[in-house]
Amino acid sequence: MQYFDIFLFALIAVFLVLRLRGVLGRRTGNEKQGPSDIFGRQSHDNDANGAQNDQVAKQDNVYRLPENANGQDAENVPSGTFATLQKIQKSDPNFTQQDFLNGARMAFEMIVEYFAKGDKDGLNPLLSAEVYKNFAAAIDARAEKGEHEETTLVGIKSATIHDASLEGRTAYVTVKFVSEEVSVIRNDEGDVVSGDPNKVIEAEDLWTFARNIESRDPNWQLVATETPEEETTE
Repeated sequence: MQYFDIFLFALIAVFLVLRLRGVLGRRTGNEKQGPSDIFGRQSHDNDANGAQNDQVAKQDNVYRLPENANGQDAENVPSGTFATLQKIQKSDPNFTQQDFLNGARMAFEMIVEYFAKGDKDGLNPLLSAEVYKNFAAAIDARAEKGEHEETTLVGIKSATIHDASLEGRTAYVTVKFVSEEVSVIRNDEGDVVSGDPNKVIEAEDLWTFARNIESRDPNWQLVATETPEEETTE
């Protein structure tokens, strides 16, 4: 009986281990997205309407960009830009306006957060080499002054496609973001150097993302930024 009990407990232990491994090794679909998958086909993977939208978009070799979650449809995109977006989608059938803007919004939130925290490792995969160099220099200059930034992104009021171009295999899409933020820079003593912690400001930004449309990597990198107050950073 003693040996039988030991054998029985061993079988139960093996069973529990196998069940645990099965649970831990299974993706639930609720995992936190990182920089490597923010531009994936988020809105169509588990959407029954996604297959229908793709079928409509490709019939008769005419590529139509579906209306996105933010309400910007083809009629609100400049004709020249829309024609370029159609060329991009013809070269990459997985590209849709909706998925791109969803990913762009996520990238905007992540980049604003990482820059405020001075997280250069987080910024690196999201930015082109030149833009990363400029962002990193600004972070280093802030650190040398003994200052740190506190930015709270209250929300993105709108994100719309402003322009697009296709140069060889590289596609460029510029997004106009209108956001509400609370931004403050403090010194080591915690005193406010600039900004107002009690004031929400509205900001407009033009961010240009680029991607090799023949690449299997669905993600885009930020290659240029522009605001009404400053010139393009490349």
